[in-house]
Amino acid sequence: MKQGIHPEYMAAQVVCACGTRFETMATQDEVHVEICSTCHPFYTGKQRLVDTAGRVDRFKKKYDKNAE
Repeated sequence: MKQGIHPEYMAAQVVCACGTRFETMATQDEVHVEICSTCHPFYTGKQRLVDTAGRVDRFKKKYDKNAE
């Protein structure tokens, strides 16, 4: 590998939107993520809908009308 062209690899603090913090290695000193293993449905076994601007409600309303 060429010397001097690679970024520095250091300990990094990962911050999740749910508030969980843990340490890993990265090229940045702090990394922000939206979802982690603490809140991800695959790992928790619970389904949590992340609804932005009422999209789930609009979808349900749209298709409940057609079902009648």
